Amino acid sequence: MRRALDISFALSIIVVFWWLLLLVWFAVKMTSKGPGIFVQQRVGLHCKPFFLYKFRTMLDGTEQVGSHEIKSNSVTKIGRFLRKTKIDELPQVFNILQGNMSLIGPRPCLLSQYELVEVRSKCGVYEVLPGITGYSQVKNIDMSSVEHLAKEDEKYIKIRTLTLDFQILVSTVLGWKLL
Repeated sequence: MRRALDISFALSIIVVFWWLLLLVWFAVKMTSKGPGIFVQQRVGLHCKPFFLYKFRTMLDGTEQVGSHEIKSNSVTKIGRFLRKTKIDELPQVFNILQGNMSLIGPRPCLLSQYELVEVRSKCGVYEVLPGITGYSQVKNIDMSSVEHLAKEDEKYIKIRTLTLDFQILVSTVLGWKLL
């Protein structure tokens, strides 16, 4: 059921918002040097790496580190808007169609975030697909709080339901913090 909903969501975004995807790609290309789509390896299901797609929000050549470690002057003007509105995440619908991600799940981390990967592995976080948005994100927990993030991701996996996933999706879209 979850996979069917993921595929339906991804296809709906592509069919309904194809024009927005194209417009954002073009705006990113025209406002800074580099590709419109940013591709980065992340840790996925069963700790297998996969390539995650996003609209590029940073200057081309910015060091690949966790978002909490990014210098604010590395983010482009349009990138600030894309990050604030979460539009930069839309290309991840292609990750959903490839089976690398789900709409809701623990956010995938970088391969270089060794401590986080290790703690999440112990908590069983890699037994589910990573998500475009997740429980920890709507609780405003970032990847700098390694233990706390892993425990919250573990908690989500134990209590997850379609109802909770719907609450997470609504919280993400409206910018609300989930209690």
